[in-house]
Amino acid sequence: MATKIRLQRGGRKNYAFYSIVIADVRAPRDGKITEKIGTYNPNTNPATVDLNFERALYWVETGAQPTDTVRNILKREGVYMMKHLKGGVKKGAFDEAACQQKFDAWKAGKEQKLTDVRNAEVKSREELAAKALKQEKSVNEAIAKKIADKKAAEAAAKAEAEAAAAAEAAEETAAEEAPATEEAPAAE
Repeated sequence: MATKIRLQRGGRKNYAFYSIVIADVRAPRDGKITEKIGTYNPNTNPATVDLNFERALYWVETGAQPTDTVRNILKREGVYMMKHLKGGVKKGAFDEAACQQKFDAWKAGKEQKLTDVRNAEVKSREELAAKALKQEKSVNEAIAKKIADKKAAEAAAKAEAEAAAAAEAAEETAAEEAPATEEAPAAE
């Protein structure tokens, strides 16, 4: 029986989530499977892979052919690197301990790169948020300044109107008192 390592789609519309499965070549995409060896979520950055490493290595060594996407996933997870190193152990180039040490060093480097990508994304998000906050504060300050200017102008206009009204009232009282004082000398 020819077997393939491929993706089985799940999730919902516009948010695909895949299972990494072992299936017969003739089986449909979402049909009968032999074994599920992991999951793949391309919606995160970087893509999230949960893989049963030992079973994946077993199936690759027994000759199961992965699809192109699954081959890239297995390479990224180190299945093909371990297969290569185990080939070196079989040929006698180095022992099992050296094989594991080389693989661990390779895996640590790979994890560091993924961590750097995640940290860079978090940092860029924080910078964008800080920039947006700064811009929002400047807009709010401009609005507050406009409102303060408007209130100051209204207060000045009100004070001016009150002063004008007070001056008019003073003129009226002065005008009322002035004829009364002028009439008094004429009556004399």
